Order: sequence, then structure tokens, then C-alpha cells
Amino acid sequence: MSRRVVVTGLGAVTPIGNNVDDFWASVKAGKIGFDHITKFDTTDYKCHIAAELKDFNPQNFMDRKAAKRMEPFSQYAVAAAKQAIDDSGLDIEKEDPYMVGCAIGSGIGSLQAMDTHIVSAQYVISRMLGMGNEHQYMVE
Repeated sequence: MSRRVVVTGLGAVTPIGNNVDDFWASVKAGKIGFDHITKFDTTDYKCHIAAELKDFNPQNFMDRKAAKRMEPFSQYAVAAAKQAIDDSGLDIEKEDPYMVGCAIGSGIGSLQAMDTHIVSAQYVISRMLGMGNEHQYMVE
């Protein structure tokens, strides 16, 4: 038995549009998403441009608490998935959960979280090493 896949809805959160209509209009107009980086200071970096999202408000797709608990890349995925569900016209509550799926593409995930956790780990390790040395000096 062969199974069929049906695309019932689309969603898009991209540097050239935060929904499918805006994204497609930008593609047809030849718009590019690269611009000067605004999310952090690039003074010490060679590259000063990136394809950042513009005018994205996670509260358009989820409540404030949920947005606060998520990394930005997860917010983008939820927003695109919600758009796709809305676009499909499906009432998810009436569907068989084992027959409904979602395909999501993400380049790398959360560099913000990786940076935060690496810096936190380095701080904790340096403090632990420092404490060990202080303890050693007190014993001597």
C-alpha cells in the first residue's frame, strides 16, 4: 500500500517576510534579506551583515509566558507551524494525531543559548578552580 502526502498549509518566518504572502511577494520582487546586524554589537567581528528577521513579534503567535521560555529559533518554528495550521483550515482537535505531521527546517538552532551556556560554564569552572586554590592556600 502506498501512502500519499498532502501539503495542506504553509507558514514562513524569514528575513524577507514573516508570513507566506509577504515572503512570496519579496521573492517575486527580488528582495534580499541581508542587512546590517542589529541584534548584537559587531564591532569586534569581520562580518557586519546577516539575514536577520525583521519586525517579528512572538506574541502574535503565542502568549508572553510561552515566548519567554523559548529561544528565538523555537519561536520562529512555532510561528511558522501556527501559520501552516491556520492556512490549512484544519481543526486539529478533530484530526487523528497519528496522521498529522509537520516538517520544519532550521539551519543550526540556538547560537544564543550556546553562547550563554558556554560563558556560564566557563564562569562556573573558573570560580570552582578559584575556590580550590583559595582552599589550598588556607590549608597551607
